[in-house]
Amino acid sequence: MEASNPRWTRRPEGSTWGDWGPDDQLGRLNLIGPAAVKRGVAEVKEGRSFCLSLPLDLPGGNLLNPRRYPPKLAPTMADETPMYNQPVAGMAFYTGNLDLTDVVSDDAALLYLQYSTQWDSLAHVGSLFDCYGSGEPRRVYYNGYRAEEDVENPQGGAGAKALGIDKQAVKATQSRGVLVDLKRLYGPERHYVGYDDLMAAMRDQQASVEEGDILCLYTGFADWVLEQAGSPEKEVLRKGFAVLDGRDRALQDWISESGIAALVADNYAVEGLPSREGTGRHAAMPLHEHCLFRLGLPLGELWHLGELAAWLAAAGRNAFLLTAPPLRLPGAVGSPVTPVATV
Repeated sequence: MEASNPRWTRRPEGSTWGDWGPDDQLGRLNLIGPAAVKRGVAEVKEGRSFCLSLPLDLPGGNLLNPRRYPPKLAPTMADETPMYNQPVAGMAFYTGNLDLTDVVSDDAALLYLQYSTQWDSLAHVGSLFDCYGSGEPRRVYYNGYRAEEDVENPQGGAGAKALGIDKQAVKATQSRGVLVDLKRLYGPERHYVGYDDLMAAMRDQQASVEEGDILCLYTGFADWVLEQAGSPEKEVLRKGFAVLDGRDRALQDWISESGIAALVADNYAVEGLPSREGTGRHAAMPLHEHCLFRLGLPLGELWHLGELAAWLAAAGRNAFLLTAPPLRLPGAVGSPVTPVATV
C-alpha cells in the first residue's frame, strides 16, 4: 500500500497501518461503534454484573515477570504526620478547630501497571521494521510511531506521547464480550491452542464473533492464581493451562479477519511464552507483534473470568456487555483495569 505518511512509506504485510488515517492511535478499537455497543447492551437480560479483575496484589511475588512487583501502599503526609486514622481536630489545615469530628485516612500507591489484571497499550510492544524500504530497520510501533520521538523513556521524557493507554481510556472501551471456554476442552495442562483448536472450542460452544466484539478466553489460570493466595508455584506458572499458539499463522490470519476489536485472556500473556521456535528474523512474542504492532489490537491479560464462565455455561450463553476502560494515565504503556461483565 502506498501512502503519504511522514513516518512510513511501506507498512508491515497484513497490517492495518493507515486504514483509519495517518495519525490513528486506536487501531482495531475503531471497530467499536454504536452498533457494537448496542449489540453488547442487548445481551443484558438479568441485570447481573461480574467483576473480572483479580486483586491487584496477585499473582504474588515476581516469578511471572522479574521486573514487576505487587503494589506498595503508603500514607500521604501532612507535614510529618502520616494521614492514616488521623483526627483533623487541631490540624493547621483546618485552622486548628478542636471541635471537628472527622478522622481521615489518605494513601498513595506504587503500581507496576502490568502486574495483575491489565490492558496492553499499542505502545507496549513494537518491532524492528524498515518503514521506508531503505534496508535500515527502525524501532517502531503501530502505525509507524517511533521510539524516542513518539514513545520516550519516561525517566527522561514524557512516556508514550502517542499510543498511550490514555487513548484507549478516552475511547471508553465498551462492547459486546464473547467468552470461549478453553479449559472445558483442554483442561488445566499446558496446551498451545492454534487455529484448529480455537475453532473446535467455538463450534463446541456455538460461539461466534462480529465486528467490534471483544473475545475473552477462559483457561482457569486466574482461578488457580486466586487459590494460591499470593504464593504461586513456579512450575505451574510457566507450564500450566491453555495458551494461544502465537506462531500459528492460521490463527494470526483468523484474528486479522475476525473483526474483533481486542483479545483478552485470564492467563499471563494470552499467548504461550516461550513461543514455538521461529525461523529467520522473528519476534519472541509473535502474537503480541501481530496484534499490537501490526493490527493495533489491544491485549488484556490476567483477567478473572472464572465466575462469569460458570454463569454463562449454566445459562447456555457466551456473550455479555463488557465495560473495561483502563486508567486515563497519560504516557503509560499499560494499565490495571477492573473490567465489568453485565449479563
